[in-house]
Amino acid sequence: MKVLIGVDPHKASLAVAVIDEATGEFLERASFPQDRAGLRALERWAKHFPERRWAVENAGGLGRYLAVRLADSGESVVDVPPKLSAKVRVLSTGNARKNDGVDALATALAASRNGRLTAVIAEDSSEVLRLLSERREDLVAERTRALNRLHGLLRDLLPGGVAGKLSAERAARILRGIRPKGASARLRRRLASEVLLDVRTLETGRSPT
Repeated sequence: MKVLIGVDPHKASLAVAVIDEATGEFLERASFPQDRAGLRALERWAKHFPERRWAVENAGGLGRYLAVRLADSGESVVDVPPKLSAKVRVLSTGNARKNDGVDALATALAASRNGRLTAVIAEDSSEVLRLLSERREDLVAERTRALNRLHGLLRDLLPGGVAGKLSAERAARILRGIRPKGASARLRRRLASEVLLDVRTLETGRSPT
């Protein structure tokens, strides 16, 4: 018998419901902790159904970890949008209120009635490149913000501020020549030195130690 396992993920738990994919008949319900031990227990439990596929609600959000883990291990997984499973829950029960067990069943039923759901695919080298690209973009944006902050501090330390493009090396040379007078000026110079350190850290892509 081929079954469909619906999963309703929560931060602390996973509610699952199994249906006969051919008839839609409800077969079994269970719940597992949303942690490493719970996921291993879920995978062992699922082996009772040799012919299975999975329907995970919100596989791009709260259910992503489980969905990708299953796909990476060769399981067939589809993503069920929360709005779709909610619609099926209302049609099936007449009740819009959430209930873990009912939600898991609604997720399975939604997947059995919709053949155009997005399949969750195993992560490959393209995902690694995407993550690295996002990290680089974050670093560039943070460096830009830090340099803008440095410009602002130097503007208050020097007459007219600093014209043109500011680099870490140029900022360091400028700071070495500043002799602040007064408590606020000394604080600005110290803050500028700290921001300069942030810029250098961002340029190397390392976290401060």
